[in-house]
Amino acid sequence: MRLGTSSPLQHGSAEEWAQKQVALGCAAVVFPVQSGEPEQKILAYKEAADRAGLLIAEVGIWRNALATDPAERKANLDYCVEQLRLADFLGARCAVNVAGAFGPVWDAGYRENYSEEAWKQTVSMVREIIDKADVKNTYFTLEPMPWMFPTGPAEYIKLLDAVERDRFAVHMDIINMISSAERYFHPEEFVDECAELLGSRIRSCHIKDVHLESRYTLHLNECGPGDGEFPLRYYVTRMHEIDPEMPVILEHLTTDEEYLKYLGYLKEELNGLYKII
Repeated sequence: MRLGTSSPLQHGSAEEWAQKQVALGCAAVVFPVQSGEPEQKILAYKEAADRAGLLIAEVGIWRNALATDPAERKANLDYCVEQLRLADFLGARCAVNVAGAFGPVWDAGYRENYSEEAWKQTVSMVREIIDKADVKNTYFTLEPMPWMFPTGPAEYIKLLDAVERDRFAVHMDIINMISSAERYFHPEEFVDECAELLGSRIRSCHIKDVHLESRYTLHLNECGPGDGEFPLRYYVTRMHEIDPEMPVILEHLTTDEEYLKYLGYLKEELNGLYKII
């Protein structure tokens, strides 16, 4: 597998960005430039990644394409299309978003997120993005979430079948799906379920950890790798078995110092699994 981070870290040029990633032991990156930025800048970062042998794992979107305001929804959907086209130009493994929320916070949980109408609109939204972008070299993916579709591997398969588009694939964020005591206490079995159901459709993975607090009712907190109890080496081993080039991206940290700290932990924990370039 190819280890990477979601942060570009502090840098002064595309070349410095790429070389810093390699020096840290990364072999995959999240592309740090957006579709609306100058073409010259996009090319500079693409070429720097190519020269360094860095796999562009993901182009992030992170906009609510199901926003209740029509103008906001259209703007966000158009952005999804342009980011997916950027991923195609780069040859990235995927462009990734979340399905979207039916409330004021773009990635939050609402009762309406689970409605039949939300399901229908999610299917329609994914189809529209893929059809408009018309990509050949990448895939559109949705990151699973604990409070919007898809919330687990079986639901992801149902969504893949409903969308019926070859360029719709899977983004794996297993910690986002640890939303029950059963999944928390049987993590290896849940990893196996995800690997067996989603398998070769997985294009990229996120890595972090989860901690169960000992207070009522059920408090599951996302945390940095090693600060929780999830069997991260087992998770990465199964993803590596699916694809030895699988990107595994460290995310949701605040500072460069935190990224360096937890990346160091992962390099020790995953010794022998990750590719060095």
